[in-house]
Amino acid sequence: MKVQIPSRVPMQKLIVLALVCGLSHLTLPPAVQAQSAIRIDPAPETRWSRFTRPYQPRTVPPVNLGNTARLDALLRAGNLYLSAPDVIALVLENNIDIEVQRYGPLLAREVLRRAEGGGLLRSVGAPVAQGPTSVSLAGVSVNNTGGAGAGGSGVSSGGGIVTQLGPQIPSLDPSISGFMNFQHSTSPQSNTVLTGTTAFVATTRSYQAQYTQNWATGLNATMTYSSTRTRVNSNFFSLNPYTSGSLDLSLTQNLLNGFGAAVNTRNIRVQKNNLKVTDLQFKQQVTTTVAAALNLYWDLVSFNEEVKARQSAVDTAGQLLKNNQAQVRIGTLAEIEVTRAQSQLYTARQDLLIAQTNLLQQETILKNVLSRAGVGTSELASVHIVPVDQITIPDRDDPRTVDQLLTEGLANRVEVQQAKINIESNKTNLQGVRSSLKPSLQAFAEFSNNGLTGDATALGIAQSGVGYLAGGYSNLLGQIVRRNYPNYSAGISLNIPLRNRAAQSDYVTSQLEIRQNELTLQKQINQIRVEVQNALVGLQQARARHDAAVQARALSLQTFEGDRRKYELGASTAYQVVQDQRDLAAAQSAEVQSLANYTHARIALDQAIGATLEINHVSLEEASAGKVNAAPKGARQ
Repeated sequence: MKVQIPSRVPMQKLIVLALVCGLSHLTLPPAVQAQSAIRIDPAPETRWSRFTRPYQPRTVPPVNLGNTARLDALLRAGNLYLSAPDVIALVLENNIDIEVQRYGPLLAREVLRRAEGGGLLRSVGAPVAQGPTSVSLAGVSVNNTGGAGAGGSGVSSGGGIVTQLGPQIPSLDPSISGFMNFQHSTSPQSNTVLTGTTAFVATTRSYQAQYTQNWATGLNATMTYSSTRTRVNSNFFSLNPYTSGSLDLSLTQNLLNGFGAAVNTRNIRVQKNNLKVTDLQFKQQVTTTVAAALNLYWDLVSFNEEVKARQSAVDTAGQLLKNNQAQVRIGTLAEIEVTRAQSQLYTARQDLLIAQTNLLQQETILKNVLSRAGVGTSELASVHIVPVDQITIPDRDDPRTVDQLLTEGLANRVEVQQAKINIESNKTNLQGVRSSLKPSLQAFAEFSNNGLTGDATALGIAQSGVGYLAGGYSNLLGQIVRRNYPNYSAGISLNIPLRNRAAQSDYVTSQLEIRQNELTLQKQINQIRVEVQNALVGLQQARARHDAAVQARALSLQTFEGDRRKYELGASTAYQVVQDQRDLAAAQSAEVQSLANYTHARIALDQAIGATLEINHVSLEEASAGKVNAAPKGARQ
């Protein structure tokens, strides 16, 4: 895109325009600036990058502690207007627990990269973090479902498999090595017949280059080229100085222990399984955090209703106190009734204060979940959360049977999928452990082409055949290429460990661990069945409790209204009205708690059958990217 600037624009304005454009990104608020993506940046490109890239460090951008623009869009006049979808969206974009798990796939892929080079596996990543709980759950039943973070003893998720038993895995990255050496030596001689001097002086320059590569089958190949140039102070040499060299190929193949791709690539296959486990763990973290955030939100809604109910109780108690004071002044009521009404008013105010405290503390907990900086930012610390949703109970619950819910739960629960993948990885590792039971049998072969060249001395000229050796470095290379002086060798190497107790123990131990894992998987399946059934029972009980609470509150209200009218007509006592007030306040609180109890039971059932993300329309792609496409709903309220 080109920008055309009129020719008449003064230079001073151009400079100001350039400064504004260059510094504009520094003046934008954090929510508007581009967010630091979770990625691995390659090394800077240079003209030599083709050769130096494997040896340059890649970098990871700093962590992003800024919230997305969605949070600002929901703020108006010091209030944060939230709906349940907004809570989910903010959690997916800003929650730190989910942000931590976003690094998991990158970590797993880097370990796979390491394994593909023949390196050992590393234990990386962080476990699934439990979600926060509300400040007060009095009267609210949270079922033991949903695994980690569900507030119960549910099935927890596990990480991948890391083991290093079995034959050592060779490096699958080829390597090149070089060697240079200069040496000057002086050796006194006791026999001058061989060297013609009493002090033999040799000056040598040695060079060696080597290429090594391993294959997954257990084959090792090493190609070595070396040459040494030597100059001596003796006249008894046919060539001086002279250069010797060789090109050597050495092959070694494991035939028993460490043989085959199944053994030497087991870490690669295990780490590919660990990649799947990492993705499932991210899904588990999203599920756990979303469920916890929804529990917090609906508790906040119930705490708001609790505050309203307690405020109504305060207003009613205050009106009763005024009525009693008026009747005492005209002499139709005893003074003690004013004291009783004052006691009721102070009790109602105390209950209101407790409800308001719970509400404020709940807001703090929820804000900490929805923001990366928590309540540490000044613009969020003083914000009041206004929930725009009301708790509603549908006319009927999930019509599916227990068997249908169990089938869905076993198919969707992350823990079962992780356990199956880990068992598969353990069986893959068992192939390597089994290979270590075999003796070490290696077949090897070596082929060398040798050469010798140099300057012929007077002694060498007088000898026959030395002229073929006389020459420069090209003569040496020609001899090696023509294979004038070849060497061959081949053989086998056998090493049989007697008794072999360590390998036998490792193999049996690995089998026992697999059997334990299979039983643990069955235990998880059994536990999921229990959780699904308990969650369904909990949902049914929550509905029944709510129905009973609604009826109790309605009857308490009728009783209070009736006794109050009778009291105004002189047919009842102030004590009875005060008691009715207490009963009505308790009934209203029980109804609010029953609403919260139903939301927890509904969320628990969704977790038990592994449907939390589907029911709440959560996209794992958006969760992984940390960006939700849906527009904020609370902003339209």
